[in-house]
Amino acid sequence: MNPRHLVSAADLTKEEIEALFQETLSLKEALRKGETQDFLRGKTLALVFEKPSARTRISFEVAMTQLGGHAVYLSRDDIGLGVRESVKDFALMAARQVDGIAARTFSHSTIEELAQNSSVPVINALSDYLHPCQALTDLFTIQEKLGRLENVKLAYVGDGNNVARSLAITCAKVGVKFAVASPEGYGLSDDFVEFLKTVVPGDLKDVFSKTTNAQEAVKGADVVYTDVWASMGQEAEAAERKKIFGPFQVNSALLKSARGNCLVMHCLPAHRGQEITDEVIDSPRSIVFDQAENRLHIAKAVLKWLIV
Repeated sequence: MNPRHLVSAADLTKEEIEALFQETLSLKEALRKGETQDFLRGKTLALVFEKPSARTRISFEVAMTQLGGHAVYLSRDDIGLGVRESVKDFALMAARQVDGIAARTFSHSTIEELAQNSSVPVINALSDYLHPCQALTDLFTIQEKLGRLENVKLAYVGDGNNVARSLAITCAKVGVKFAVASPEGYGLSDDFVEFLKTVVPGDLKDVFSKTTNAQEAVKGADVVYTDVWASMGQEAEAAERKKIFGPFQVNSALLKSARGNCLVMHCLPAHRGQEITDEVIDSPRSIVFDQAENRLHIAKAVLKWLIV
């Protein structure tokens, strides 16, 4: 029997996302009550990290511990995927010793190759193209805070990166209106938008829009979201991007275009004073650290779903 993987939120149905959110809520409540959660007792997760991380590593390691299992951390130097050992050979070997693989890689093709060759579930913990666990966390957090996803507008302001793509996919799946604003040449590609049409059950225009005007995207938004202007691996572009992305800063002036009680999100780490101001990220409307906490609870739900 072939295992189920989580490479993209596009792999999930709306019903599966809703079930994951319900499981996340249940696991979070059980933890709050101090109830034992040992669904993964005796199970081991391999954490394959080409990129270092705080939230992703913490969330998956703690998730395995709280569910009674164990995580083995493998850095880029430990494995040398595609250099010291082929991705295929590593997947075939590791799957004989562990019960799941969560991989944080540079190339999305590495995630796909791991999934193609692994006989245990593979979770995309981040690639240069997609970040499904983050997007699932974000939509769960919005539902938790607003009590609904119906008739919600989420505005994303910034780089059309892996987070933006996964948010667009996940929003399309559950029917959240997603508006994205990026500088010319830095937005979601036309090819990606064409792919998005295959994800949404109805007319894409009903749930998705893109623009180069931040105020236009944020207008009437229930939630405003941003991310760093230069992601890991784009350090050489940071100075140039800082100039180009200046008008896309999430600040008090921009939020005047959103709903008066709008929430603010950021997947962290944040470059305060660049993509978001201290005044906004530290304000009562910010749910940034609720997001960060919920990475743990989503990780637990995903692990339970795939491995148990």
